[in-house]
Amino acid sequence: MAAKKLRRAQLSQETCERLTRYQITTCQDFLCLSLLELMKVTGQSYYEVQKLLCKVSRACAPKMQTAYEMKLSKSVNPSSAFLSTTLHSLDRVLHGGVPCGSLTEITSPPGCGKTQFCIMLSVLATLPVSMGGLDGAVIYIDTESAFSAERLIEIAASRFPSYYDSDEKLLCMTRSIHLYRELTCCSVLKRIMSLEEEIILKRVKLIIIDSVASVVRKEF
Repeated sequence: MAAKKLRRAQLSQETCERLTRYQITTCQDFLCLSLLELMKVTGQSYYEVQKLLCKVSRACAPKMQTAYEMKLSKSVNPSSAFLSTTLHSLDRVLHGGVPCGSLTEITSPPGCGKTQFCIMLSVLATLPVSMGGLDGAVIYIDTESAFSAERLIEIAASRFPSYYDSDEKLLCMTRSIHLYRELTCCSVLKRIMSLEEEIILKRVKLIIIDSVASVVRKEF
């Protein structure tokens, strides 16, 4: 949330423009400065800067949610709690599928099909909710240049032939999967830090990094 742009923190346009001149564009940039530094760059009083700090802090802080509210939301709509893998034995072990709103790590020896599994999850996430999907977009960060668009289409067409019954539907599905090739740890981290706005604008429901181990292995 600290990567949220200041223009989305409900600051005035004049204040945002002034801060931009000092390369202060995100909530993190703003909150890392002292009160005196903020008074200098904004040209505002101590009291006004304190109000700005409160506003920016509220804008980037996650909304508080009680355990009861979390349980209630999942009880009302159980399907939103998991993304089914459509592999019944695996879904049973995972108690419903890949849990939404959390981080899941997939590990195995080389050549066991982790990339194929990630590609399949990408297809599943774009499916309508009525078919067990998330009806959203996917961000796929490829660190090994292993992603194959041909394989993506092949999996979609073979697993769901009645739904993907035309080239137009397959093309629409591919438009929902946004691929980034990042080959270093630094570029992966930079990409992750810049995703917040894209997640909101593109209705992203799944983010895949394939894989973390490959960039770490190359650099460390």
